Amino acid sequence: MDRATTRTTPPWLSTAVAAVLVGLATTAIAWWRLGPVTRGTVWAEDGGLFLRERIALGAVDSLLHPYAGYLHLVPRLLVDLGRALPVEDYGRVLSGGSCAVVGGLAAVVYVLARDAVPSGPVRAVLAAAPALLPLAPVEISGNAANLHWFMLAAAPWLFAYRARTWAGAAAVAAVTVFVVLTELQTVLFLPLLALAWFPVRDASGARSWPRALPVTVVALAGCTAQVVAAVTDERAADPGPVAFADVLAGWVLQPVVGLWTPDVGAVAGTVVASGWAPVLLPVVALALVVIASLWTGNARSRWVTIALAVASGGVWWAALIANGGSARAWSDPQPDLVGAGPLRYTAASGLLLLTAVLVAAGALVGTGRRDRRGPSPQTDERTGRRRARRRAATTGGAVRRAAQVTGWALVAAVLTTSVLHAAPGPTRRSDGPVWGEQVPAAVAACAGDPTRVVDVKTAPWGAQVPCSWLLRP
Repeated sequence: MDRATTRTTPPWLSTAVAAVLVGLATTAIAWWRLGPVTRGTVWAEDGGLFLRERIALGAVDSLLHPYAGYLHLVPRLLVDLGRALPVEDYGRVLSGGSCAVVGGLAAVVYVLARDAVPSGPVRAVLAAAPALLPLAPVEISGNAANLHWFMLAAAPWLFAYRARTWAGAAAVAAVTVFVVLTELQTVLFLPLLALAWFPVRDASGARSWPRALPVTVVALAGCTAQVVAAVTDERAADPGPVAFADVLAGWVLQPVVGLWTPDVGAVAGTVVASGWAPVLLPVVALALVVIASLWTGNARSRWVTIALAVASGGVWWAALIANGGSARAWSDPQPDLVGAGPLRYTAASGLLLLTAVLVAAGALVGTGRRDRRGPSPQTDERTGRRRARRRAATTGGAVRRAAQVTGWALVAAVLTTSVLHAAPGPTRRSDGPVWGEQVPAAVAACAGDPTRVVDVKTAPWGAQVPCSWLLRP
């Protein structure tokens, strides 16, 4: 067959198929790790304020109604979906819908992270990170109330992406609308919009300007709306100062340690019993590897890695300040920390950090991609110079191989940790109460008075459910 007539798969099609597979796998992993009781249990605002305001304000007016200084567009859309379906399925709909949103974001990240992480396998693991994080199911995974953390992790990829076509730019801007109108702290990544304006070079080396205007306008407008909500809406909080030593030590003992185990209390017990060395040695080694990746990756991966790592620490610090009662004496751990579970913000900070580690792994794996052909074959009459060049090439090759091995080792470590914690474990909802199991009794309580409102228990609060919904055919 003539080569000219041979049909090949378009690159965009193979990327799209891979993205869909990554999204489906991420959704399935997130759903599996919850366990049956957690899947059916409604969490916090999902059965509390979001549901109450949906009932009181209606489907439209509740969408951008601020709560605690935030706009929560996607969670409120999921509550709308849950309200439209049979009442007994409300808990599973919100859990499944939340997992599907995370899977959708994973597919988006797989496509958008290509410039920073060229390796497809590494990028797939990076995209699935929200489902692989050991701490994710404990509180933030599988419920609408915590979807904003996953939006935050997707924001840097949306902001930094260089769209080649106007259709691609419109798609990125559309996803960005939902992200920035769900999470206030996406403002932390606004500086990455500068990367979206960098010119794109094609295979011939010609430069073209990316279509960055749509995402820039949408990101700035959405973040402005979030800031306005933050300064005009009341937030019930108890802010207070936190010692920097406790911020740093707590970040190590919670988000950083949470990269490889959900049992952060056991690690705190190790520090109490044996000192900091058993924890700091792997942490320092990981930090050195991430820092080394800044010299091997391209400018895009470098800035995204730095932004994610800084945001991880910033989110952790801001959470401790905003919730002063959460601060503990981590810098001088005492026996009361032994067995203590993760704070509610630990997984969010850890997710940003895990993403930074995987971007660093991608940079290490891609070391040397720009010069696969090796040194130039040009000869030199002077034997000494030729030998010197050979030695330099050999040394450079050894360094590249070492960097690549290190990068793949990081990816393997993430996957191994994920496999070890893949089975459903304890979560904040492991003890129920399962929403669907309470519906028959609630329906019975409505008998004879469809205007009533009955209580249905959630974790950790309760829901005021109108009988008109419970009795709906």
